[in-house]
Amino acid sequence: MYFLYFLLLCIFYSFFFFRKKINPMCKGKTVKAEKQSRTVALLERLHAKHNASRPWQETCKVVRQAMEKRGVMNAAGHQLLLNCLETLQRALKVSSLSSMTDRLESIARQNMLGSHLSPTGTECYITSDMFYVEVQLDSNGQLVDVKVAHQGENPTSCPELIQHLREKKFEEFSKHLKGLVDLYKLPGDNKLKTKMYIALQSLELDLAKMMHMFRLATNANTVETILHGSVGLLTPRSGGNLVTLQCYISPYDIFQEGSGTQLNLTDSNVPRSLGVSVSVTIEGTSAVYKLPIAPLITGSHPVDNKGTPAFSTVTNSNCVDLPACFFLKMNRPMPFSTAFIKRMSNATLIPVFETAPSLSPLYQLIVQSQLQLLEEGSSMPAPSHNMHFYSILPDQQHCYFLNGNAPIQDSHSLQGAMVSKIPFRHPAHVPLLLDIIRHQAAYNTLIGSCVRQKSIKEDSAALLQFEVCPLTDSSFGVSFQHPVNESLVCVVMEVIDSRQVSCKLYKGQSDALICTDDFITKVVQRCMSIPVTMRAIRRKAETIQADTPALMLIAQTVETMVKNNLQSSGSPTYNMAAGDGSNPGLHGLTGNNWQCWFQSQLPKCTTTSSNSTPNILPCQQHKKPSHVDELVERQPHAGFCCVVWFRYNGETELFLLFS
Repeated sequence: MYFLYFLLLCIFYSFFFFRKKINPMCKGKTVKAEKQSRTVALLERLHAKHNASRPWQETCKVVRQAMEKRGVMNAAGHQLLLNCLETLQRALKVSSLSSMTDRLESIARQNMLGSHLSPTGTECYITSDMFYVEVQLDSNGQLVDVKVAHQGENPTSCPELIQHLREKKFEEFSKHLKGLVDLYKLPGDNKLKTKMYIALQSLELDLAKMMHMFRLATNANTVETILHGSVGLLTPRSGGNLVTLQCYISPYDIFQEGSGTQLNLTDSNVPRSLGVSVSVTIEGTSAVYKLPIAPLITGSHPVDNKGTPAFSTVTNSNCVDLPACFFLKMNRPMPFSTAFIKRMSNATLIPVFETAPSLSPLYQLIVQSQLQLLEEGSSMPAPSHNMHFYSILPDQQHCYFLNGNAPIQDSHSLQGAMVSKIPFRHPAHVPLLLDIIRHQAAYNTLIGSCVRQKSIKEDSAALLQFEVCPLTDSSFGVSFQHPVNESLVCVVMEVIDSRQVSCKLYKGQSDALICTDDFITKVVQRCMSIPVTMRAIRRKAETIQADTPALMLIAQTVETMVKNNLQSSGSPTYNMAAGDGSNPGLHGLTGNNWQCWFQSQLPKCTTTSSNSTPNILPCQQHKKPSHVDELVERQPHAGFCCVVWFRYNGETELFLLFS
């Protein structure tokens, strides 16, 4: 009996054990078979759909309906799907009316705008609460016109949008739509937004009139208008592009990259991205400001020869309180020193930043900004610099160390911040702000001229070392080794404003002459480049040193002639001396009868006036010394018998006084 129970128990456990081993294998085969059958059924359905040969339009309609009926999707999945659809749209060739309208509707959806077609299907309207864009097409999908209408305005044609769509530049067209959307990202309801738009329109009219008055008073060309105009060169608002004021270009901006030929800039061909420019817009603010809702300029003629207009008084009839402010938006963020930021705030009585910005060394910001600008036009990544940069010139190699951490006052370094937009509330503020922007841009251009994406071996014997240190918020010094002596010299450059740079060379009293301050100033103002200026200084010094032996030989010869032509004490006495002592090798010389020497050496080139003082006259028989380019001018001078000016190496810097 017990044996029988034991046997049954063993059989049961054996069956359970083998069932656990065999069942998964059978189950796996069953699942695999079910998957295969479902795949076959799905393929049969797809083949059946394909054989039905539905038109493409119907397929698109079915897909669109399926998308609309689809349930709520998470944000990541929805964005991924939209990106896929946009990629497909960009890949499709636009060659018909339907494909053109589909592309326009897709662009509208990307910018969160509505769209619909006219009953004929040849007009596509892209709409929002504050504006709409009307795209007119013909039956073949070819563009006829593009019009933009803001609330309360009649639609007007937009040449830029017409050009982009005709050239099938849909991405540029989309950027314009985004600009229109951003224009109305303002606080309040539609009525308040309309008031803000009217205020912007009034400002734009005043700025256009200010540029016209400047040109009326000065007759300035395009480049002069950019550099010196009260509002720079104004480009009107078009489509989604705001009013642009181009206010600064460096000398290198007007030369074509690569060929080096000078660009013939006119009002119609100046790129919006050239140099430093600002866009004029209006944005919401936490504070309330009184903004004009009507043009403030009275009359059509300027009040002075600079083109300054006359403004009407701000009253409640021409201005309203709005939770918004006008802004000058930089075309790219620009480094400003703290002193210049304070100047802008003082000009408008509005803080540039709503909250205190994080400050950094100004030179570090200038370097970062310049490297980003260089990387835009280069595929090469910026090398590690550690504030050391190399400049390769035709006959010289320079290394510049930008010592931006050097203390300038109170043991603090020159600090600054990146500025992307500047608030203001009156059109009269714009000229003041543009002058400050130009001033800072000129300073940044000089410092940025040292920043390059090149590297040179520092142990090169021909490498010249320079150190650039800030002195004030508008001046800096460039230190380097004297080209002849083993001493340190320094050129201090003071950026007075965007039009003037003053330079002064500091060297030891016993050091040989390098060049004059005027020479350095002329070079800097012409090129606005530190490396080019340093190259010119060194070449000038080398030229002077090469001619120094000739100058000393002339001085010794004249001294010998004076001693050999001494006359009796009864004759008049004449002295010869160097003009300002700045030219090497010319010493004060004295003779008892300098007139007799001239009469004996140059008898046909001298005359004697009634008071027996010689006047040196032009004479072809006078042989010029080899180091003198030309004898420029001979003129009587008070207190002296004659002043002879020589032009030496292209500059009037050597003169002899006879008395």
